[in-house]
Amino acid sequence: MSKLEVVILAAGKGTRMRSTLPKVLHRLANKPLLQHVIDTAYALIPHAVHVVYGHGGELVKQGISDEGIQWAEQAEQLGTGHAVEQAVANIEDDSTVLVLYGDVPLVTAQTLQALMSHVGDGIALLTMQLDNPDGYGRIVRNIEGKVERIVEQKDASADELAITEVNTGILAVDGSKLRSWLRRLENSNAQGEYYLTDIIAMAVADGFEVSALVTKDEAEVAGVNDRVQLAQLERVYQQRQAERLMRAGVTLLDPNRFDLRGTVECGTDVVIDTNVILQGKVKLGSGVSIGSGSILTNVVVGDGVEIAPMSVIEDAVIGNGCAIGPFARIRPGTELADKAKVGNFVEIKNSQIGTGSKVNHLSYIGDTTMGAEVNIGAGTITCNYDGANKHRTVIGDNAFIGSDSQLVAPVTIGEGATIGAGATITKDVGQGELSLSRVPQRAIKGWRRPKKEK
Repeated sequence: MSKLEVVILAAGKGTRMRSTLPKVLHRLANKPLLQHVIDTAYALIPHAVHVVYGHGGELVKQGISDEGIQWAEQAEQLGTGHAVEQAVANIEDDSTVLVLYGDVPLVTAQTLQALMSHVGDGIALLTMQLDNPDGYGRIVRNIEGKVERIVEQKDASADELAITEVNTGILAVDGSKLRSWLRRLENSNAQGEYYLTDIIAMAVADGFEVSALVTKDEAEVAGVNDRVQLAQLERVYQQRQAERLMRAGVTLLDPNRFDLRGTVECGTDVVIDTNVILQGKVKLGSGVSIGSGSILTNVVVGDGVEIAPMSVIEDAVIGNGCAIGPFARIRPGTELADKAKVGNFVEIKNSQIGTGSKVNHLSYIGDTTMGAEVNIGAGTITCNYDGANKHRTVIGDNAFIGSDSQLVAPVTIGEGATIGAGATITKDVGQGELSLSRVPQRAIKGWRRPKKEK
């Protein structure tokens, strides 16, 4: 096959979204609609990907950070034929052109490969059978069953409106022929636009065959015109991700309440409870369990890790056999060594927690290097920020930090040291030392509590 040039039409305003954001930048699975289509296009190994933009053009270009894209502006929205024409100036004649749409995010590379195999010397169309074809252009076939033309709904006769095979808009065509047919387009129709679909009749008139590949997957070719349709496709997408994971051996306690907004790699016997969200790139080892309501973003999780409900973990590495949560927050830059424990209402940021160390209750550990088998008491805070700069706390192996302690960085707690409960530590503590900073307790006998005057 000749080299592939992909043209993605993304110039529409998307009025029904009722948003200042261009329609193609609205997100499905936390990724712009247009980016879904671009990623699918790249999976086909094209010579080039061309995106035709218009409304909110600069926002579209800023929202898609891909230096490989060739951008073409459609300053006036004069129809799909006019839009494609903006891109063909940069397309060589000896190419196959695949036309996609920036608001049709779920089309698959497999379907598009099948479509392109039907191009031959003419055009290959992706069509669909609908019980209710309202709003779609109809595929008009001759008595031999061959595609003759496409008629838009506003221009269709009563008989043509009864046709249930519709145009998805997605097509593949020879580049030189496309360029010739685009030059001949006219806008004498109800919309006053240059329809790309009119090249079908031109191809037939010129003696070229038009092949139609009928897809049975309506969602795959569904466009997004409003937020209701966006939400519907989100659920379709998530259901398919859930099914894929379950077939790969992952247990989802309720696949209807699971969201994957990125990619995930799973070991064996992973169990995920309800309302879990996985974002970015997530890697889960074998035997991992994730409690309800947890959110993991760009995380590597080792084998046998238990994540209790409502834990939030971002840009972190979790070692084997760790226990986290419930209600724990692991912030970027954190690394937990094997068998470390992070308990309820604990926040850890940019810290290394050593093997078997425990931060079990109501503590904040930030910018800290912690050794192995350290015990952090409830309510401990590493005071790492002086209002201008961050400073580091170092805690040696087997140290014991009593509850309600404040470690004012920069400070080092030596191996095996003990910090008494309620201490405020501002100086380094040596190996094996006990450090206290309490005011001595006094008992005042005969003291009477004040009473309100009558």
